[in-house]
Amino acid sequence: MTRSPYWKWWITGLLLLATTINYMDRVTLANASVRVTQEFGLNDEQYGNLELTFGWAFAAGSLVFGFLADRMRIYWLYPCVLAGWSLMGMFSGWTQDYTSLLVCRTLLGFFEAGHWPCALKTTFAVLTEKDRTMGNSVLQSGASIGAIITPQVMMLLMTDELGSWRSAFVVVGASGLLWVVAWFLMLRPRDLDVPVREVKVAPVSLGSILISPSFWALALLITGTQTVWHMYRVWMMKFLQTGRGYAEGEALHFNSLYYISTDVGCVMAGVASLWLVRRFHCSPHQSRRWVYAAACGLTSLSVALPWLGQGWPLLGVLLLIGAGALALFPCYYTFVQELSEEHVGRLTGLLSFWVWVITSPLHRWFGKLADSTGSYDLGLVIAGLAPWIGVFAMKWLWRPQARLV
Repeated sequence: MTRSPYWKWWITGLLLLATTINYMDRVTLANASVRVTQEFGLNDEQYGNLELTFGWAFAAGSLVFGFLADRMRIYWLYPCVLAGWSLMGMFSGWTQDYTSLLVCRTLLGFFEAGHWPCALKTTFAVLTEKDRTMGNSVLQSGASIGAIITPQVMMLLMTDELGSWRSAFVVVGASGLLWVVAWFLMLRPRDLDVPVREVKVAPVSLGSILISPSFWALALLITGTQTVWHMYRVWMMKFLQTGRGYAEGEALHFNSLYYISTDVGCVMAGVASLWLVRRFHCSPHQSRRWVYAAACGLTSLSVALPWLGQGWPLLGVLLLIGAGALALFPCYYTFVQELSEEHVGRLTGLLSFWVWVITSPLHRWFGKLADSTGSYDLGLVIAGLAPWIGVFAMKWLWRPQARLV
């Protein structure tokens, strides 16, 4: 059956929706963090443990699904992954104690990890090389959209009753099951067969990539990138409500505004990269490195947080930090694709495994720091500076000759 020339962009839109649902299921807990900790009687360290187990499970899932994505048909694997995390999101809303919530969030992290290798394999199959950067940008922007929508959904569904957060978890989780139906209506198994390349390139072993300095440059880069993004994702509501005294409704509305800013930052990263190539004739790789460094400059505004109380100066700084935080990711994804086309799923999974194992315990440390100091400021300052690790790693470790394609 002949496909419309626009069909590939409809599929890209479906992937955007998957990312949106992925983040909606993920950030429901952050948006309800104050209610959940009050209902279950948790301190900040225990709340941090929910993110710790989520992260470690995400690491394990990244490894499992990264390898499966290169070996199994994505047509069947992707909807199974999405249905798995959607059910865990729903079950989270039906939990009655801390232990069962911990289990559900752990399994949620495991299944959510399968989204990225499956999505990147899908864009690789349906888009041409010149279209993939735009496709991956659309895919990534779903993270912001999900984070924008979720506070508004929760505002509609939550009442003054402390436990009313549960309905939001169930509704958001159920939306993923509708996505699975749309996937099977829009695609057939052959749609995801990768076209045979006209120019044959000698295969490069995964082992030789893993020992290359360029791989470890990206391992360090994603560590800093992940730290700033997820620290602000997880702790923003508690920082605003507990740390700065904002009401729940005010914090939820700002949370949506924050993620609008992150989406703008993500899109502008792509625009800026193209501008540098066309205006100053930079190479695409060099333009991405400049964009990454500029985004680090925005996240470094975190150093001003300890001196800012309630008001628009504080909120403005947070918006700029958010724009920089998500602008880092399109650069990272393209760097990964420069390493190898043959091992996209496995490299994505391995790097994701690495970074979630390394950074997930930071939430527990962050919680302990907040408990001991009575403030979230220092942890957020450090998180904002973390992406500079990637700038120095790329300068010292990235080797052009190690670009294994």
